[in-house]
Amino acid sequence: MAVNRVPVLKRCRSLELDPVFLGIDKKSNRQLKRANRKLSEYGLQLREKQKAKFIYGVLEKPFRNYYKKASKMNGMTGHNLMTLLELRLDNVMFRLGYARTRREARQIVDHKHVLVNGKCVNIPSYLVKAGDVIEIREKSKGSQRYKDILEVTGGRLVPEWLEADQEALKGTIKEIPTREVIDVPVNEMLIVELYSK
Repeated sequence: MAVNRVPVLKRCRSLELDPVFLGIDKKSNRQLKRANRKLSEYGLQLREKQKAKFIYGVLEKPFRNYYKKASKMNGMTGHNLMTLLELRLDNVMFRLGYARTRREARQIVDHKHVLVNGKCVNIPSYLVKAGDVIEIREKSKGSQRYKDILEVTGGRLVPEWLEADQEALKGTIKEIPTREVIDVPVNEMLIVELYSK
């Protein structure tokens, strides 16, 4: 399995991205020593794609597959792409507040701690649907790990398209999110322009 091992704060600096969107509270004190070069149109498009891939923890090939799937769906391709990325199981776990970061959410799913509609799912890229119930399995609910996670993520706002029950470590997908409720700082139109060349 391919893993991106680039230091997170360094990558955030290069993409001019706030680490808060990744669930990280740290700030980097270093300034990026970049010559004030103007980015080309292609450079801007590439940066947006890299930003989206980095935020959601998706590598190039799966990301391209999401784009192909989004282009076949009804509606605007860019909005469909962001919706597909948002509906990944690891992202939903992060949004519900059952993981501090998307990377941690991915690990929790990988380790078979998550049930979707009562069935164990260990695929982070599993796409959830409206009405799905996601919960931490009974055996893992009492572990110290989740108490620590809830302590950190307790103040985090759960998006309106999700319903979270922090006591039972359970969540429900109320509806499919629209682009307006997805608070990720990515200009998806530039990604569509990049792929449609």
